Amino acid sequence: MQKDGSSNDTPSNHLGRIRHRKRSTEVSQDANKANGANLLVDDRNKYKSMLIRAHSSLWMMGGFAFIIYMGHLYIWAMIVVIQIFMARELFNLLRKANEDRQLPGFRLLNWHFFFTAMLFTYGRFLSRQLVNTVTSDKLLYQLVSGLIKYQMVICYFLYIAGFVWFILALKKKMYKYQFSQYAWTHMILLIVFVQSSFTVANIFEGIFWFLLPASLIVINDIAAYFFGFFFGRTPLIKLSPKKTWEGFIGALVTTMFSAFVLANLMGRFRWLTCPRKDLATAWLHCDPGPMFKAEYYSLPGWVPQSFPWKEVSILPVQWHALALGLFASIIAPFGGFFASGFKRAFKFKDFGDSIPGHGGITDRMDCQMVMAVFAYIYHQSFVMPQSFSVEMILDQILRNLSFEEQQILYQQLGKIFRDRRAMLP
Repeated sequence: MQKDGSSNDTPSNHLGRIRHRKRSTEVSQDANKANGANLLVDDRNKYKSMLIRAHSSLWMMGGFAFIIYMGHLYIWAMIVVIQIFMARELFNLLRKANEDRQLPGFRLLNWHFFFTAMLFTYGRFLSRQLVNTVTSDKLLYQLVSGLIKYQMVICYFLYIAGFVWFILALKKKMYKYQFSQYAWTHMILLIVFVQSSFTVANIFEGIFWFLLPASLIVINDIAAYFFGFFFGRTPLIKLSPKKTWEGFIGALVTTMFSAFVLANLMGRFRWLTCPRKDLATAWLHCDPGPMFKAEYYSLPGWVPQSFPWKEVSILPVQWHALALGLFASIIAPFGGFFASGFKRAFKFKDFGDSIPGHGGITDRMDCQMVMAVFAYIYHQSFVMPQSFSVEMILDQILRNLSFEEQQILYQQLGKIFRDRRAMLP
């Protein structure tokens, strides 16, 4: 009996070991596929994919250049459209059609929260420009000033209305789905608005501070794609199997060089460097400031005498552009890696299919949002002067004083100036 028992156990253990070995072989093959076969350099359909991607990119760049030419207000409108498309893609990501059919009006609640967040965010960032636009009309000025003053209260009660709406819409056996969608909606608002609203702030500080960081992300993405396409051999990160060290390093060098050159080119156009103080569309004329005034450096003695230039002109902002280029090359790609990890967690390829060869709008904006926040913080910390300017003081006067108080201030300032003039010899 013991012999029979031992003979029966042996084959089963042997089969178990065989099965275990097969599993380990399959895993190693999958790992090899993930790390090797998915690299662009080994992709059989890479040329077809490249053509589709290039065609879409040309259309996007053409439309983007036209909107930049149109000015600040149109760029802001473009950002709003992008945000709406991103929210639509993300709202649809985790929705379940069966549950939605049982909850009429529930999807409308998401958009209620979305537009409430939009009103709050842009009301905070663009209040100065809005006030400056309507100063010529007294009635409209008073209306806008009142809306800005009570904007936080208005947005709060709009949010509370949505909160009450959500509670009243709760349905038995649907609680888990509804609360998960409520949390997902707020995560979308955090991702879309908290980050991309900084983009709008950069636009009105000067198109330069929006265009240069956005261009560096595009250049880095294209350079990483082409270097990985032709030279990629070493996988960079498991979250994105097609990313390679060759593409990463090639994109770093290309982006740093492009940042230095593009800052010089863009910095010479006042249309790009002047801040916009209102919501008008007229052309701008302003003092470019010391950051955009060329400084000349003599070339060192080891430069050959036959070289045509004896000195070079460099804008101070070009040194700041190197910091932006470094961030765009090293840190901003992690926005894309985060998005890749998220997509793998929920087992889908792209956030949408709006752009052929690229995926959805969110797939193109993952790194841009990280870059926009850094560009705003960097500009406020290292570029913008800390002293109180005339514009900042006027902004406080327009925002915090009523029309009658502004008249009193004007009269008192006039009296002070007259007294000082009388004291002069």
